[in-house]
Amino acid sequence: MNLPIDTAQNDARKNQDIAALAKGGRTNVFGFVLRLAARIPFLFIAGRLYGPEALGRFAYAILIIEFAAQLASMGLRRGLAEILSAQDDGQKPHSHVVADALFIGLLASAIGAAILIALPQLMFPNSGINGMDRFLPLVIFFIVMTDIALSALAYRFDIASSVRARAIVEPWTISIAAGVLYFYSARDGLIIAYVLSIVAALIVAIYPLWRSYGLAWGWRPDFPNLAAITRRNLPLAAADAAEWGSRRLDLAILGLFASPAIVGIYYVAQQVASLPQKLKTSFDPILGPVITRNLKTKQYGEIAKQVGQVGFWIIAAQAGIALALGIPGEGVMGLIGPQFVGGTGALAFLLAAEVAAATSVVSEAALVYMARLRNLWISLAMLGLQVLFSLILINAVDLIGATGHTRGLFQAAAVALALMLALGVSSVIKARLLAKLLDHQISIWRWPLVWAVTAATIIGVTATYLPEWAELSLGIPAILCMYGWIIWTRGFGAEDRALFRKEKKPTPDAPQPML
Repeated sequence: MNLPIDTAQNDARKNQDIAALAKGGRTNVFGFVLRLAARIPFLFIAGRLYGPEALGRFAYAILIIEFAAQLASMGLRRGLAEILSAQDDGQKPHSHVVADALFIGLLASAIGAAILIALPQLMFPNSGINGMDRFLPLVIFFIVMTDIALSALAYRFDIASSVRARAIVEPWTISIAAGVLYFYSARDGLIIAYVLSIVAALIVAIYPLWRSYGLAWGWRPDFPNLAAITRRNLPLAAADAAEWGSRRLDLAILGLFASPAIVGIYYVAQQVASLPQKLKTSFDPILGPVITRNLKTKQYGEIAKQVGQVGFWIIAAQAGIALALGIPGEGVMGLIGPQFVGGTGALAFLLAAEVAAATSVVSEAALVYMARLRNLWISLAMLGLQVLFSLILINAVDLIGATGHTRGLFQAAAVALALMLALGVSSVIKARLLAKLLDHQISIWRWPLVWAVTAATIIGVTATYLPEWAELSLGIPAILCMYGWIIWTRGFGAEDRALFRKEKKPTPDAPQPML
């Protein structure tokens, strides 16, 4: 039974929620800049030293590994916030709840790793099994433990640990290791570097988890309880896998039709486009606790407001980044290597897909708690729609008479366009469902976005007439400055500006992020 909340407490909680979302947003924007600074060296090293074919082999293996890790996390990346929230009364220590989550994740990881070790061809379908390739699935344990640890920290508003692990340690480790290990093995260097980066991220995540939650003294595995948690989280785990799969299914489909070199080119475009994706996925840990607390007190209007607020922040940031990377796309892809320039079309559609997906993702942040099964079915239907669109568009490529390498590049653009269309449909359906459940309108779209995109596009197209070095060094900052100025002056209100305003003093009743 929910206790009534008086007006003063309600207002304080609203301010606390906005402050928490804004602080998480500031940290995530900073983390995005760090990811960008680290991701570009990795793509440059991988493209210039290893080449498209080695990169394609690496990309497909990691695709399978991370899909298995996604399933093994059992939806606890987002579901853990609800479980911890249910124990806020102290009935069960939070350290024991986290221990339960880690235990479930490790058991599921063992199953996934065993299957892939027994069937390594699933990871390397078009190449031989070399050296220690068969044992690559052991990295699943480290991925799952890191995800759960960072989710537990995010529940206490510690987003800084996620930034350290995901935006600093992991990307810089793989970048540096890939460069050094090339001289050890041009065949296996990328995979070894990936393993090192995952292990390093886990080390950085575990220490703050121990500081925040302590050791789970007296914990024992309660198998009936663990089974209940697993059953309850299965729809969420499937929805997470569907959402994650929507970002990888395109690569898997392309791999069935195109050569490893085309897959490698597409992978680079996908990695560049995934930079703005990190902005929205990194809001999940901070949005989840805020939503679950408001659900307990039936503050549905606040949930609608928070989803709309975060949705606008994400779309505003993603649209600006998409313009800055997409308009000078040939120059951006050319930085990785001249053979990657042909992936510019795929890059443009992938960047547009991230903008189209933003509404779906923030709506799903609430739907996973309010309508798990319906959200799951929508996600699965979206995957089916993506497959259908992909097959139709790939077959349409043959109708225009493209052949050879050009045909493969057109196929890459086709699967990216299919992803954009499917995510757009998903966004519309999920936003409408959430608005119906909350009985409040979800207001994400704002007209100043159109003005900002128009002005930035004019600046960007003008910059394409400059030499490539000037297009990148002058054009990209000019696009971002024009876009950002219009969003700040015309699109942002007082609460939006909290995203960039540090609080003078911490909220007394809210756990503070560790910096």
